[in-house]
Amino acid sequence: MLDSLLHADAATAPTPLSVLLLALLLAFALGQALAWVYMATHDGLSYSRAFVVSLLLLPVIVALVMFVLSNSLVTAFGLMAIFAIVRFRNILRDTLDTAHVLAGIVLGMSCGTLKFTTAIVGGAVLLAIMGYARLTLFGRRLRHDFVLHLEADQPAESLAALPGLLARHGTRVHCVSRRTAPGRGTQLSYHLLLRDPDRVDELLAEVTAVPGITQAAGVPAEPESEV
Repeated sequence: MLDSLLHADAATAPTPLSVLLLALLLAFALGQALAWVYMATHDGLSYSRAFVVSLLLLPVIVALVMFVLSNSLVTAFGLMAIFAIVRFRNILRDTLDTAHVLAGIVLGMSCGTLKFTTAIVGGAVLLAIMGYARLTLFGRRLRHDFVLHLEADQPAESLAALPGLLARHGTRVHCVSRRTAPGRGTQLSYHLLLRDPDRVDELLAEVTAVPGITQAAGVPAEPESEV
């Protein structure tokens, strides 16, 4: 019984265990490479660790889907119907939630199509990746610990005192957004890695005192905050 589960699928097109493992591990390696590139190159106000972990899981899930389908048109239509039901009944706001739902669907279809080896090995690989992402905090990125939003009544180039002030309070300062709106002046957003997080009030007071700054507000940055 156990030998049948681990060494052959009971479907019309059984998948060799060695091929299945190689495909899943290759998908995992490529997904991790993709996630690393995203972490290194992403630059903006919005960053989500959940999305990074999803990049890790999705190649493996898609590889499992392809193994389950194995040129079966009936199974493909069944998979589309299940996805349509899930999308109609639930609105998933988190990409990682979507990845977990996809994993549950493809594992259930693996069992339902008698691909027992695919279900067991694929499920074990997915659970291992989820545990790996949790234990290592994969995707966690702390390049800054404070987000500063400013409004000014003049162009950013005219705020000569601002760069030196921010450099004095932060070991890393990065302007992530600069917008000029008619009638509203200039809006600036900075990511800072503070030298002393206890001096936030002092930072805000000094920034507000800079000529041209009309409003200053800041919030602590979480490792996977959506700003």
